Amino acid sequence: MGFLFPTTCIVLLVLHATLSPASLSPEDYTADEAERTANSDNIIFDDYRGKVCVDDSGFVYKLGERFFPGHSNCPCVCTEDGPVCDQPECPKIHPKCTKVEHNGCCPECKEVKNFCEYRGKTYKILEEFKPSPCEWCRCEPNNEVHCVVSDCAVPECVNPVYEPEQCCPICKNGPNCFAGTTIIPAGIEVKVDDCTICRCHNGDWWKPAQCLRRECLNGQTLS
Repeated sequence: MGFLFPTTCIVLLVLHATLSPASLSPEDYTADEAERTANSDNIIFDDYRGKVCVDDSGFVYKLGERFFPGHSNCPCVCTEDGPVCDQPECPKIHPKCTKVEHNGCCPECKEVKNFCEYRGKTYKILEEFKPSPCEWCRCEPNNEVHCVVSDCAVPECVNPVYEPEQCCPICKNGPNCFAGTTIIPAGIEVKVDDCTICRCHNGDWWKPAQCLRRECLNGQTLS
């Protein structure tokens, strides 16, 4: 008669053979065990999300606690969803502000420009100046420059000249007009040649002179 193994022993042998480590492939490990194996050399930090809030300097705040995330931020309240910060309506910065500080929740103007700039130069508020002989300007309180340009009268001559530091042209030799290509003074009759006498129009210097030509013989006027 042969030796009989108990039924219980046979079942244990089968289970042991089935679950031996050599018979398991890497895919047979559970996900948690695989993560523990992969992260065995890494440091695991606690997850504070939904529990506390941390500011820029690393300070920790409890839920419901009010804090400032940074020196230029608005105040915030720590919630389970993270910091909830105030968003106030900040006053507008002056357009002429030259120095703005961001040390608080809202930017603040610390210095407003109190001068005007015009053609590369600066002028004080209410200062008057002449950038050219024909311009009169003033630096207004709103830091803008307002100028008035002189309206010159039409000169009463055909050869006006511009003098230094003067805006409008002047007739240095008085009113005149053209008689052909010759310039003659206004107000008198001028003999432009032996046989022609010309005179400027009264007030109409831009018109050619009125000329009267007489019959001549060898340069002598015939009566």
